[in-house]
Amino acid sequence: MYPNLHEDVLNALSEAVSPKPYFNKSGGDHDAIQVYQTSIRGKFKCSNEVCIGVGWSSNRVSILIRGYKNNGYNALVFNQECKACEHFRTLTIDKKAYVDRVRYRLLKFAGVHVEPPPYSMGVDTLPHRKELCEGCRRGYCRHSSVED
Repeated sequence: MYPNLHEDVLNALSEAVSPKPYFNKSGGDHDAIQVYQTSIRGKFKCSNEVCIGVGWSSNRVSILIRGYKNNGYNALVFNQECKACEHFRTLTIDKKAYVDRVRYRLLKFAGVHVEPPPYSMGVDTLPHRKELCEGCRRGYCRHSSVED
């Protein structure tokens, strides 16, 4: 989760949303009243210092946005494992994509009609590796039905 981007999300909300959204750090699936799966851009680098695996960029970083009572929300961003050594990678997200997706979903959760942000982020040349995707493993990846 990226609670440090909450102020950026609030600043991006030019539309009136009441009450003001808050970031729910402790919220989970059990108390969410709305849930949406999407994806953002990100870069992965292996966290294992002795690994020979290379990092890569992806347009398919899974994100689960959950809505709670009184306009609470959180956004869970899923990691990927290194295919060379099976350690989790260090993820650097595209902050603008994150803010745009969360902003849009908060407005939709609040019932505000808004045009969706652009989703054409380019084409990934690599296949989606379900066995390396934390979102797929936990049943939250919108790309889990994509064949390898």
